[in-house]
Amino acid sequence: MKITIDQDACIGSGQCVLASPEVFDQRDADGIVVLLQDSPEPGLQEDVWEASRICPALAITLTRS
Repeated sequence: MKITIDQDACIGSGQCVLASPEVFDQRDADGIVVLLQDSPEPGLQEDVWEASRICPALAITLTRS
C-alpha cells in the first residue's frame, strides 16, 4: 500500500489521526495532515483504509503496491 496526501484539500478534521495515529499526524500550526509512514506495514493497513474512507475532504489516496 502506498499513501499520498493532498495537503491543499485537507481541512484538518483529524479523523485520519484518530483512525490511524501510527501513520497520520497533524501540524500544530493549522491541523493539516502529516504523513508519518507512506508505506505502512500490513498490520496497520486496515486502519489506514478506514482513515481514507472517513476523511471528509477525501485528501487521502491509497494505491496497492
